[in-house]
Parts: sequence; structure tokens; C-alpha cells
Amino acid sequence: MTTAQPDDAGDPTLAKTQVLIEALPYFQRYAGRTFVVKYGGHAMGDPKAAREFAEDIVLLKAVGINPVVVHGGGPQIGEMLAKLGVESTFVDGLRVTDEATAKVAQMVLSGAINKDIVSWLGKAGGKAIGLSGKDGGLVTARKVNRTSRDPESAIEKVIDLGFVGEPASVDTSVLDTAVSAGMIPVIAPIASGEDGATYNINADTMAGAIASALGAARLFLLTDVAGVLDGSGELITDLTPADIAQLKQEGVIKGGMVPKLETCVSAVQSGCEAAVVLDGRVAHAMLLEFFTARGAGTLVRA
Repeated sequence: MTTAQPDDAGDPTLAKTQVLIEALPYFQRYAGRTFVVKYGGHAMGDPKAAREFAEDIVLLKAVGINPVVVHGGGPQIGEMLAKLGVESTFVDGLRVTDEATAKVAQMVLSGAINKDIVSWLGKAGGKAIGLSGKDGGLVTARKVNRTSRDPESAIEKVIDLGFVGEPASVDTSVLDTAVSAGMIPVIAPIASGEDGATYNINADTMAGAIASALGAARLFLLTDVAGVLDGSGELITDLTPADIAQLKQEGVIKGGMVPKLETCVSAVQSGCEAAVVLDGRVAHAMLLEFFTARGAGTLVRA
């Protein structure tokens, strides 16, 4: 005689248990490691998405992973410049930044946005600290220049972007101190150059440099797309630097995805274990990518 067993299908409690069991190996493997997360795009302007992002970051900290957040804020800078009547011009997606624009960028990034994120993390139960590249000498910047080829003469000209920079060096001492004290660092992409000037740095680039310097287990770039798509519009889940070079040559990878993947390649070739491009509009996409076998987004490994 057999005894009927209870039907567990659809039991929400057991479903939650299964998720935890599936995540356990990842908790164990990455306890004590660092995740660098670039936060921006749609999620930053949506209170619900911002709340979910904060919950994800606090969860990572709670399970023993050390998250470091680097945020952008281009649209917010644009809005403030418009309110102040300051016109903006762009070259290759980078805002030409004069002294007045640099001051506005610092005010918006290191002020309003940075402190809003710190507040969201606090409401989610975390203990966050707002920083910029200037604090503790975290990042030293160097000036970025771009060249443009005249279509008629084919002569290349150097374009002065003003106070637009890129990380020349990273000193992680202030981050090490904050993390060891149980804090979640939230970093605005502003830094001083050796010339003493203030430079605005692309947030993806800043996050990649910090991930490399920390030897991070993961660099997450949250975007407004699902990840890298192939010619048929299907998500590519795994890439290597060689794959990326090939897809760029074929024209599959283009536009704004090019600098993001260049950041990923630079990071994984300079000390970061892996980088992920994923859709920040999807609820808990970062946790789905990391703590489930399914994943979400595109993973780049060296």
C-alpha cells in the first residue's frame, strides 16, 4: 500500500526555499569578494526601480559580498544646465565640459544624486557613504582629448573636450577603510587631475577602473537594454574580448554599446574576474544574473 504524498507544486514557500538553495553555492564562492556596480539610466529616475536597486545592494552586503556603487547622472546634469541656460555640445557621446559645466556636474553628481542613492540604501537597511574620486585621493584624473577627421580633407583635428577626464590612477585605501567598517561606498565620477583641476569622468569608465584596482569578482554595468544582441536581436549571454572584436568588425556591436564593452574588456584584462552588461529596468536583474543558473544580460570574461 502506498501513501499519497502532498502535492508541493505551486507552494510559494518551497519555491522560495529552492531559490535560496540554488543561490547557496554563489554565496559561498563569493563571500568576502567585491562587486562594483555602475548605476544609471532608467533605474535612476524611477523611485520603484531605485528602491529595488537599493534592496539588491543591501542584500549583497548582507550575504557577505562587498558592493561598491559608481553612479552616473548625465540626464540630470543636462536638466540642470538647461535650467541655468548653459548650452551643451557632445563629441562621441562625451559632453564638452567648460569650467562652468564642470562645476554644475560636480554639484549634481557629488551632491544631489550621490546623496539620494545613499539615502535609498539607508532606507533599505544598509549603511552607505557617499564619495567622489576626490575623496581620499581615490582617483586621479587625466584630461581626455578626441580627434575628428574632416570628411573633405581627411585631416584629423584634435578636439578639446575641456574638463573631461579619465582615471590615470586609483588608490583604493579609502574604499578599503569604508568596506572594512561595514559601509557601502557610493562614488560620484568626479576627480582631480594632477593639475588641480576638477574633471568629469564617464561613469562606466570610472567603474571599470575601480573594479580593476579592487580585483573585483564582478563589474556590473546597468543599462537600458537587455545586454549585447546579435544580428537577429537575440541576447548573447557570453563573450570574450576576441568575440567582441569580431562583432565590432561585423557591425553587430555599435553605437553606445561599443564604449561599454571596451570598459568590460579593459576591466577583465586588468584584474576584474568578469563583467556583465545587463538591463537595469528589469526588477532584480543583477540578482538574477548572479544568483541563478539562468542568468540575465551578457557576461564578459578574459
